[in-house]
Amino acid sequence: MSRLSSIPLKQRDRYLIISSLAALVALAWAYLLVLDLNMRDMPNMASGIHSWTPTDFVMMFVMWAVMMFAMMVPSAMRSVLIYARIVAREESQDPLVTPSLVFVFGYIVIWILFSVVATALQWAMAMAALLSPMMVTTSSSLGAALLVAAGIYQLTPFKNSCLKHCQSPVMFMATHYKKGIRGAFQLGLSHGAYCLGCCWLLMGLLFVGGVMNLIWILAISAFVLVEKLLPPQIQSTRITSLIMMTAGSVYLVGSYLR
Repeated sequence: MSRLSSIPLKQRDRYLIISSLAALVALAWAYLLVLDLNMRDMPNMASGIHSWTPTDFVMMFVMWAVMMFAMMVPSAMRSVLIYARIVAREESQDPLVTPSLVFVFGYIVIWILFSVVATALQWAMAMAALLSPMMVTTSSSLGAALLVAAGIYQLTPFKNSCLKHCQSPVMFMATHYKKGIRGAFQLGLSHGAYCLGCCWLLMGLLFVGGVMNLIWILAISAFVLVEKLLPPQIQSTRITSLIMMTAGSVYLVGSYLR
């Protein structure tokens, strides 16, 4: 590990990796902003007043996929740079941008698969009239259950194992590294799987605050980023678990008092 941390990335490579990903993330957020403005004029599709067509499903899937890219890639930036250092150690690859972007592609494929499931869940909720025009659950019980479930999941060994990997993936990447584009893609898939295990239920909270509520999306993105950047020895999941379960209880009680 110490040897890996001592390997510097060329300033050019570091700049190209960060700027390339930053540009793609910026485009993803711009897409979400434009989509949010447009969907305010198309409340019927979001609320499920009419049955979804295949085109509707594809549009919602694209929205989820782009949203996952915008939310998750910033939190994976440190891992991408770690991977680039490993490439610099193991190969005389010049530049390092191509394998690094392939690594990101493998990572995001996991979240694209998640987007298929999320789109199907959104469709089911829309057909059951459980979504508002801004794709917020209209069921107080469901909203509270999502918050409490996310809080409970924060305390599970599986969550903590996946989170520790995301906080410190150096040893895993170094031991599972394989040369070449295929190896980059496979390692990206593996890292993405750990990330999914860490964050999948947090994404369910989008249905509580609004799937197209950009403030809520930014809040969850920031939470994921901070959680991954914290040192593994700081057990933040206990605090966040308490906050989520308390919020779920308050959410449910408040709905009955309205």
